[in-house]
Amino acid sequence: MFGEKFKHKYALSDTGIKNVKKGTFWTVIVNLVVMGGMGILYFLMMGFMKTLTDGEQLPGIGLFLVLVAVFLILSLITHIQQYKATYGLVYGEVKKVRLKIAEHLRKLPLGYFGKRDLADLTETVMGDVNRLEHVWSHCLGYLYGSYISTAVIAIGLFIYDWRLALACLWGVPVAFGLLFGSRKLAKKQSEITKKASVVVSDGIQETLENIREIRATNQEEKYLSELYEKIDSHEKALKTGELTTGIFVNAASVIMRLGVATTILTGAELILSGSIDFMLFFMFLLVITRVYAPFDQSLALIAEMFVSQVSANRLNEIYDAETAEGTESFSPDGHDIVFKNVGFKYDEETVLKGVSFTAKEGEVTALVGPSGSGKSTCARLAARLWDVSEGAIEVGGVDISTVDPEVLLTDYSFVFQDVVLFDDTVMENIRLGKHGATDEEVITAARAANCEEFVEKLPDGYNTSIGENGAKLSGGERQRISIARALLKNAPIVLLDEATASLDVENETKVQGALSRLLAGKTVLVIAHRMRTVEAADKIVVLTDGAVAEEGRPEELLAGENSIFRRMAGLQSENYGWSV
Repeated sequence: MFGEKFKHKYALSDTGIKNVKKGTFWTVIVNLVVMGGMGILYFLMMGFMKTLTDGEQLPGIGLFLVLVAVFLILSLITHIQQYKATYGLVYGEVKKVRLKIAEHLRKLPLGYFGKRDLADLTETVMGDVNRLEHVWSHCLGYLYGSYISTAVIAIGLFIYDWRLALACLWGVPVAFGLLFGSRKLAKKQSEITKKASVVVSDGIQETLENIREIRATNQEEKYLSELYEKIDSHEKALKTGELTTGIFVNAASVIMRLGVATTILTGAELILSGSIDFMLFFMFLLVITRVYAPFDQSLALIAEMFVSQVSANRLNEIYDAETAEGTESFSPDGHDIVFKNVGFKYDEETVLKGVSFTAKEGEVTALVGPSGSGKSTCARLAARLWDVSEGAIEVGGVDISTVDPEVLLTDYSFVFQDVVLFDDTVMENIRLGKHGATDEEVITAARAANCEEFVEKLPDGYNTSIGENGAKLSGGERQRISIARALLKNAPIVLLDEATASLDVENETKVQGALSRLLAGKTVLVIAHRMRTVEAADKIVVLTDGAVAEEGRPEELLAGENSIFRRMAGLQSENYGWSV
């Protein structure tokens, strides 16, 4: 029952399996203790009947009160243990599950996130785990405990009288059979509801992220109308799912409760025929007041478990995704980056093929080429944000695919055109470059990146909150914070993605000054879109269609009559009035 298949089915850990076993055990004990309370009532009724029929003295009220006291104490103890074994243990387990997911996500290659919708991923981490939390705490132990305790009670009832037992319990397997028969329909409807939920999350996220553009183009009514339609579709899917589940759950409950009527009719027939006495019939009447109780909730729980398997599958998709592993040590002989016949596929589409070049330490190597030629892919592969499909990339003679990405990235700094900042202070955003850096170290890096000029104008200086993704800062200011991070980290390898492409002349000059301090003596790999920004590069690698078309020093490539770099530089000089 609790094998690997069960574990995977509900996305349980080894600890979670143990918790389910404990919850099941204590649920069985609770149900048997509660049924024992019915035995006390039966004992009392037996005394009354003997007094009426045989004139025997009614057992002392003291004995009855002792039995009641024992029942109450046992009931209290077992219910407390059941609570600890289900809710208490599971709530602690959910914390571990979320940490486990976060740890697994941390080790996944960047390519995984490129293939997954982030709203869908967020829904899995938050919504699906919440749903499974309820199943782990409220459903599994309770349901399987109800199965076992009812089986024990059923054996006892069949020992007393198989005819009344059958009349009492026939509805239970029929009711559960009906529910299990609806399993595929419930899972299908749950998948539809989940997809509708993700669509709503996507719509809200898209609207909020593009609110300025939407207002600037007077598209509020269009986007809101589309969002309303998505919300209405989600609401419709929820109603359909709940109605579908409700029909089967209520039908199963009605069928199971028919056992009360068949027990009464069968018992009456057996008494009239003289096959049983009244007390046996009375015992079965007491039993049916309680025997269905565990299953009243279980019917709804089973329906929820069917739906939860969709959430478990989505969670297992994350667990099953292959992480980027490697050694915890990285001792390269220098920091030359060497591409050796590198190939890369993205969703079976070939992006790079046979790429070979060397970016030497202390030099600036620029990657240029038309859009889609593979420049950004090379930069990501160089930092093992993705893993190569063919060939190898070495840093200082070490194959980076053998090194743990987090260890590897201690030797890398990134300055990209699209700067990512957090809704925190200037100080903390820069401190991301080096965990535990002192305020003095942060300020020194900020000055070197020419941040002091605009920080002094902020209300609280370095302690000013800059808003979500630096919304309170200009593009040049955001870019300089990014450079300050890289200066603070002081890594020997710098990956640069046209950091000045979207800046005005004044800001570009300030950022270029900060970059010159950052790049001194480092291994620098630049993704270049504008030819004039790489004129000072030590080496240029031209990529076309995912392959190296040519490489060399800028002056060498510009001198070649059929040089692709010369043609690209010539086209841009014509468009922007630059000299080649």
